[in-house]
Amino acid sequence: MQLRAIEPQRLYQKVAEQIGDLIRQGTWREGDRLPPERDLATHLKVSRPVVREAMVALELAGFVEVRTGAGTYVRNPGADGFVKVTGDGEPGPSPFELIAARRVIEGEIAALAAGSASPDLVSGLDTAMAKMDHDIRQGTQSASNEDDGDWQFHVRIAAATGNATLEAIVSQLWLGMRRPLFRALSDRVRLPENAMRALAEHRTIADRIAAKDAAGARTAMHEHLDQVRDVLMHGTDETETEAGE
Repeated sequence: MQLRAIEPQRLYQKVAEQIGDLIRQGTWREGDRLPPERDLATHLKVSRPVVREAMVALELAGFVEVRTGAGTYVRNPGADGFVKVTGDGEPGPSPFELIAARRVIEGEIAALAAGSASPDLVSGLDTAMAKMDHDIRQGTQSASNEDDGDWQFHVRIAAATGNATLEAIVSQLWLGMRRPLFRALSDRVRLPENAMRALAEHRTIADRIAAKDAAGARTAMHEHLDQVRDVLMHGTDETETEAGE
């Protein structure tokens, strides 16, 4: 008897695998529209964010096509790219879990940074925001850019705590935002179009840090990341269409 190693799977991957198997078995054929996210979530007993992540993973694998405002349609029942969902082509962590983790960690980091805010930190945050503002206006602002002003802003706050481990954690979380799954979901919900609002939220965070208001900085960071989460969940016409069905 030969035993095989068990590979850990994230919940969205398990959902994607189950739906992919049903597509390959003919439950849904090429051109068929899949049930709405809400219905799939109810049947699978998972949250809608998990279903949304699974749909993005299936789209990356070539199984389905998500049409904004129209739903999700089977594209290729025999797609051989399914390995991208569950195997070597690791699409990355759950975007919603990633934002939830950032909310917990970066909220406390912002409070710590506010407790010992220095002129150098305030100046560094201003520079990061100026870079983000410039890139937004040029149409080049992107989390996938390693010189991204958004990334600089968050990492500089972490660095200001004086804790190298916290800085490394924030950098690692941002690497997750550069993986295919997060980037694909971000593009679908037009997250970059919300960059100016994110920049305004950054200014609020920076103001609270500069004022050495730890509680205010924590709250501002929470509100900022809550907004990112809400855009990822509700920023598509598809969601609005389902709500009216």
